[in-house]
Amino acid sequence: MTYLITGATGNVGSLVTERLIARGIRPRIFVRDPEKARTHYGDRVEIHTGDLSDPKSLSLAFKEVDVLFLVNSGPNIAKLDALAADIVLTEGVKRIVKLSSYDAREQNVGTGVWHAAGEAAIRERGVPCTFVQPSGFMSNALYWARSIKNEEVLRSATGQGTIPFIHPADIADVAVEAMTREEYIGQSLAITGPESLSYAQISERIGAAIGKHIRFEDMSEEEVRAQQVAWNTPPPLVEARLSIFRAIREGRLAKVTDTVTRVLRRKPIAFDQWVKENAAFFL
Repeated sequence: MTYLITGATGNVGSLVTERLIARGIRPRIFVRDPEKARTHYGDRVEIHTGDLSDPKSLSLAFKEVDVLFLVNSGPNIAKLDALAADIVLTEGVKRIVKLSSYDAREQNVGTGVWHAAGEAAIRERGVPCTFVQPSGFMSNALYWARSIKNEEVLRSATGQGTIPFIHPADIADVAVEAMTREEYIGQSLAITGPESLSYAQISERIGAAIGKHIRFEDMSEEEVRAQQVAWNTPPPLVEARLSIFRAIREGRLAKVTDTVTRVLRRKPIAFDQWVKENAAFFL
């Protein structure tokens, strides 16, 4: 079997790649920066260079591939996923495992709208596929590392709403299972962490890990929008983030699933463990 990983130097893609290597597999990776990939992986992988919007480089990378791990981001996810699916059909790739989002299961929520359209594009082409749909990454908490470090505060527009953040390692482990086992073809795997936490509780957990009192301050959507604009965040991403915060605040993303346990036959990793592993970022 030949496995191709896109996003192989990213948060989840790198973990997927390392897990395949640990199984004695030499995977193929598709990257923009071959030197960065070579520095990270050496000769443990086969490197293909290109862009996910470039049909020619995709065609070359997809040749003789059995399973594709597809990672796309941004407002053009549907277009990029459709292009990948078209080339999968042309080159005879057997199936796609797409890194999607838990938000894709909800109507009009954040980047889930983009992922839902990407999932639909893949289904429409009849490509055998599995969609891995993680809730918010625990590593997203690093977004607040500066304010926690400098001001001992975490600010967000999520109110008392909760979300079951998931450890990136669990996402990668589920993705590898989906890539290497055919039983998940046709499934959407909604995966979450073991408990749904409010951002106030997240502040408390981080504070306990670093020995400080971290307070939570609720923000209005107008305050978040002004902040994002000041940071030159692209407008579609500003609105997507506000939509996610709104969904959390309204309790629409709070459900904990048992999918990680079902697929991996173990409990998902708790947020407390992630904080222990990353406490240095908040100090």
